[in-house]
Amino acid sequence: MQPVRLTRLTLRQMVYFEAVARHRHFGRAAEACAVSQPALSVQIQELERELGVSLVERNRGGVTLTPQGEYVLQRVRRILGEVQDLMDCATQIEGFGPIRLGVIPTIAPYLMPAILEAFGLENASMQLQVRETQTHRLIEELEQGNIDLMLAALPISSPVIEVQPLFRDRFFLVAPADSKIGPRIDSVAAIGHYRLLLLEEGHCLREQALSVCSMADKDMLASLGATSLATLIELVAAGMGVTLLPELCLPSLHGDQRVRVVPFRGPAPFRTIGLAWRKTSGRKAVFRRLGELIAEAGRPRKGAQSKRSPIH
Repeated sequence: MQPVRLTRLTLRQMVYFEAVARHRHFGRAAEACAVSQPALSVQIQELERELGVSLVERNRGGVTLTPQGEYVLQRVRRILGEVQDLMDCATQIEGFGPIRLGVIPTIAPYLMPAILEAFGLENASMQLQVRETQTHRLIEELEQGNIDLMLAALPISSPVIEVQPLFRDRFFLVAPADSKIGPRIDSVAAIGHYRLLLLEEGHCLREQALSVCSMADKDMLASLGATSLATLIELVAAGMGVTLLPELCLPSLHGDQRVRVVPFRGPAPFRTIGLAWRKTSGRKAVFRRLGELIAEAGRPRKGAQSKRSPIH
């Protein structure tokens, strides 16, 4: 084994660089790290000097990473994630530390109450902390160790992340109660003159809905900047169009006479829900058990549209 060359690289420098890369702005990165901007800039310069490459380019709008900076960022996030895993292992020796779970917004409101209840009953001594944000942000936070695992729609692509598929969540069309759309539809193209309302850019559910609608007329699609499924439902109830909703959220429509749920005829399109964690994590057994609890919580309760398909 070759001897390790001593270096002056520090975790502080890596944390500061990751913050600059995430915020694309020195001022906001310094604020996030609770340090002054000059102090943060000095640490970035020291990191560049030690590595012998330029990592960032300053411009009027903020910060752009160089090609070398993009490469170093991937390695830095991996290192920070593994450091967090080391700390988790030490915590496990002393006792049970909290589990930080990231969840996407199109799952959290509909599944988290059941997950928290089931987890609390089985792990009374362990705390589950929940963070809700979009998929791309959760992947970044998982890679760098800011969360321990994430619950989202698959695929989740990262060389440092391990994925456990849990269940399939089918799509249904939701239309105004007085719409002329039939009791079942063969495809989204059958919605006639209605506009298809979608979430704003950045939500993975928008991309999944677009893939379902690949054969639909582009003029049918409408993005109104909605950030939640609850907003989409209100827009549909107001007669502004129709939308595609995952089966998970259908219980929230129970008793709402303003809208109706229209299933697909034959095999319905679906998204696959999965749990993901870092490959280097020392708590995989706990995470896999949590995945089993989530899969159980994700099964439709009495009165749901139909039986959701688990992943075996």
